[in-house]
Amino acid sequence: MDTINYEAVIEAILFTMGDSVDLEQISNAVELDKEQTKELIGKLQEKYEQENRGIQIIELEDAYQMCTKNEMYEYLIRIAKQPKKRVLTDVLLETLSIIAYKQPITKAEIEKIRGVSSDHAVNKLVEYNLVMELGRLDAPGRPMLFGTTEDFLRSFGVQSIEELPVLDPDQMEEFKKQAEEEAQVKLGV
Repeated sequence: MDTINYEAVIEAILFTMGDSVDLEQISNAVELDKEQTKELIGKLQEKYEQENRGIQIIELEDAYQMCTKNEMYEYLIRIAKQPKKRVLTDVLLETLSIIAYKQPITKAEIEKIRGVSSDHAVNKLVEYNLVMELGRLDAPGRPMLFGTTEDFLRSFGVQSIEELPVLDPDQMEEFKKQAEEEAQVKLGV
């Protein structure tokens, strides 16, 4: 029968939970009494200190939490200050193109074109500062209107929306045909 590596189990619990975990909860999870559990946590704390690791286990009123050591703070600040790489998925690009060509546009209009909910995509594009709220439509419920930002123009190398490429009717028909074929494949028709 396999022996249980209690230290590894405790380490996994503290790492996964993120917040502090009561000694009693840890002890119940590993099925040991509080004293044995506290002793194991103490050994883990010593190991992290002796091995000069970037993390530590701290005690907070009979609870324990895994966290970063104070001396690592400046490195965390450096990484946090680095710009985050934005990934524009197919869904985001599709939603962005609808907004760019149809602005000002409401979420309902975007969803009508896409055929699916677009809340997440629109929210991500707002977060990336590629899309912004332009105001509200003067209609029942006063839905929010969305349009592109200056960051959008910079990112796509155009000075204005008028510079976006215009598709000729033949391309539009080809894209419609491809979309219909994809839909049929997905539906198993």
